[in-house]
Formats: sequence, C-alpha cells, structure tokens
Amino acid sequence: MSVAQQSTVPSSPWLLLVFSLPRKGASLRVSVWRKLQRYGSLPLGNSGYLLPNDVANREKFEWLATTIRSARGDASVVEVQSIDNCATPQLKKRFSEARAEAYRELLSEAAGAQSSTVSPTQITRLRQRFQEISAIDFFDGPMRDQVERALAVLSAPRESDSDAMKISPGDYRGRVWITRPRPGVDRVMSAWLIGKFVDPRARFAFALHKNKPKNAIPFDMYEGGFGHRGDDCTFETLTKAFRIRDKIVQIMGQIVHDADLLDEKFGRKEGFGIDEVMKGWARQNLSDAQLLDRGMELAEGLYHSLRKR
Repeated sequence: MSVAQQSTVPSSPWLLLVFSLPRKGASLRVSVWRKLQRYGSLPLGNSGYLLPNDVANREKFEWLATTIRSARGDASVVEVQSIDNCATPQLKKRFSEARAEAYRELLSEAAGAQSSTVSPTQITRLRQRFQEISAIDFFDGPMRDQVERALAVLSAPRESDSDAMKISPGDYRGRVWITRPRPGVDRVMSAWLIGKFVDPRARFAFALHKNKPKNAIPFDMYEGGFGHRGDDCTFETLTKAFRIRDKIVQIMGQIVHDADLLDEKFGRKEGFGIDEVMKGWARQNLSDAQLLDRGMELAEGLYHSLRKR
C-alpha cells in the first residue's frame, strides 16, 4: 500500500481512516461504527476504512478522527494512491456491490407497496431511504436508476390523459411571464424552468392579479395561467404541461413540491434551504427582480449539483 502526503487538492483517489479505540469505550465503538456505515465507507481488512477522496468525505473522516482522539483513541486520515492487492476497478466494484444490496432491499419494499394502498408517509420513508443510499453510491451503481423509476411510478398521480393540459409550446415563446411580488421557492424555480426549457427569451414581471399586463402569461398566481393544480405545485404543473422529461427536472420538482406544499410527499429537504435563503434576501430589501435573478441562479446551481450525483 502506498500512502501519499495529505494536500488541499485531492491527488490520490482514496482516503483511509486508521484508528484504534480505547478499551473502555463500548458506546464510542458503536457510534463510530454507525457513522462509518452511514458514510458508506468500505472496510479494508484490519487496515481501516476507505472512502473516495473528495472534500465532503475528507471532512467526514477528519471530524470522526477528531472525535476518536478526543476520547483518548488514536486516529489518522491518510491519502492512498493505490492498494497492491486490490486494484481500483475492484474497489469500485466492492463499493457498488455494497450499495446494490441496499437498493435491492428498497426495491423489494417498493414492489410490495405497489400491491396495496400506499400512504404518503410510506412513500416519504422510501424516498428518504433512497436518498440516503444514493448519497453514498459514489460510482453510480446500475440499480440506482431502476429504484428511482420504481419510486417515481409509486408516487405518480393517477391522472388520465384527458386531464392533462393541452397546450402548444410555440404559443408561449418570447412572452412576458407574470407572477406575484416577493417570489419564493416555487416561483423562482418555476421562472428558472420557464427560461431554461420553455421560453429562452422569457421576460418576467410582477403584479397582483388585478393589475397584470394584458397578454402576459400568469404563473403561480391565484387566478388563471399556470399554478397549483390538484396536488401539484406550479413547478410540477409547468413540467407536466410542457412535457419536460429531463430526469433532473423531475427530482427538482420533488424538491420544490416539499418545500412549497409542506406535505413531505417526497421526503426532500433541499428546497427548504433555498426557501430560507430567499427569505433572507427578501429581508435585505432586494427588489423583486433581484430576488428572482438570485433565485434562478440557485436553481441553476442545484440543477448542476444533482447532475453530478
């Protein structure tokens, strides 16, 4: 095993946590083991525990090492360039196999749920578990998409084709889109969706319904246009109306839904952070246009972040 010196820029593909615990530390031993499981680390014989080398994983190992040392144990975090008896493809396979087992269990639960009446609480629990597993699926295991599709089917609304909105996308390009003042998470994310997938030349304005400009397209307003429909938030309504099939957009719809409707339907928490940031900016007396621009930048960042998972 060759070990490289630590550096601020990852130069080695792996991180290894090597530690020893004090003899009288049963509770510490259980706590450390649970954290290592939650991190998705791979036991490497008696040598320690392995994770792919990135900033997030380094922070997890460094804090865990600090906890061990503060309890009078010994711990070191080292960068590992290669392991002589286990090549990189083999290590990646072992990580993927560990996640595959968890995915199979989740897929079995989802399949069982489809044969009975599924409650929102059940769907939320399954989605939360999926997020926990996928967060430590470092090498995009082959079962990930299969489980995600199964959960999407499970939580899809039972809607007939006749209920779908019939629109012509060409009628909605180069237009002014109007929404209520002081935009929050659903409106800024919807504006981003419109600009990226529906109307690249969209212009946005703000007004109460009674003062909306003629020929402007309302979104997330209380009357007319694209808004909440059934159990859907505005972002979801737009996604369905314009038949946007982008996989990441579907995930973003779940995030916006949970933050906007507060029903925990999908078990997504990311949108609450965006909403809190929007509230903070609003308290700084930013204009509606500034709030929308900043919110759309957050949405774009979220989109690219989700693409890397």
